[in-house]
Amino acid sequence: MTERPYVEVNDLRRVFDVSKPWLNRVLEGGERQFLKAVDGVTFDIKKGETFALVGESGSGKSTVARMVVGLLPPTTGEVIIDGVSMSSRAASGDRQRLRRRIQMIFQDPYASLNPRWQVDRIVAEPIRAFRLIEGERDIAARVAELLTFVGLHPADGKKYPHEFSGGQRQRIAIARALASNAEFIVCDEPTSALDVSVQAQILNLMRDLQDRLGLTYLFISHNLAVVRHMASRIGVMYLGRIVEISDGRELFSHPKHPYTRMLLDAVPDVGMTGRQRIPVSGEIPNPINPPSGCTFNPRCPLANQRCVAEIPALFGGVACHAVHEGRANAHAA
Repeated sequence: MTERPYVEVNDLRRVFDVSKPWLNRVLEGGERQFLKAVDGVTFDIKKGETFALVGESGSGKSTVARMVVGLLPPTTGEVIIDGVSMSSRAASGDRQRLRRRIQMIFQDPYASLNPRWQVDRIVAEPIRAFRLIEGERDIAARVAELLTFVGLHPADGKKYPHEFSGGQRQRIAIARALASNAEFIVCDEPTSALDVSVQAQILNLMRDLQDRLGLTYLFISHNLAVVRHMASRIGVMYLGRIVEISDGRELFSHPKHPYTRMLLDAVPDVGMTGRQRIPVSGEIPNPINPPSGCTFNPRCPLANQRCVAEIPALFGGVACHAVHEGRANAHAA
């Protein structure tokens, strides 16, 4: 019997109404406009696994992350975590118990921490909110343990966020995420605001914590070098859709979708292998008025009339007519 995935994301969609106010539309003759931020995203994550979503800014990665943790309701589709649906159809008691086990680490560690609170109060907030420990002395001991856990000193609990560096603030954010005994953590660009050397420290810390605590991660990033270090499986997003999903090693060694190849070609060739590279051309289209068919077709060197007319289905881990027809392999050769 196949083990059920810990996280299941099924046909997730999110549409935003970006229309001008009604009176402006009447006076100016405009129509309502809708933005498809996420359009039919499906993936799953096994217990203890790191699944990454990568893509350029505007691809819908962060919107997916917010829907997965329940900060943003999906227009359609469903998120199931450990067998419990995040939708309103699930029993409120089940969802409440589930929320304690889900946490999120944000991109800007300073903006995600209350500047008026001392660190010990910040880290203790989930403990108090979920009533995990009774008694201030026991709570203080747990906060000290968590700070030590992430490489800080217990005495740092009496300081304020502005007294720390960016990397240290992200360690505080990680400690706060662990305070509720979280099992599933969504990491939304957690190292993009940090220096490269500090990035490595935070990523190594997160991997160590995953090994020690059995954590499950959904990792959002535009940095393929970071994803390569963290993720066991990767989904590549473009304009609200997953265009390729694959094992991490397989994706880096044998990328299939032209967009994935372009992203990898944009990574500096530190090893100076001399491999022929195709630079990323053009910009991501306006999501309010996306191209017809495959939305990547205006930037794709393999696009033909079918690509312009027909949306490719995700088949065999890739959504690309050129790959399905065998044209991509011929072009690569």
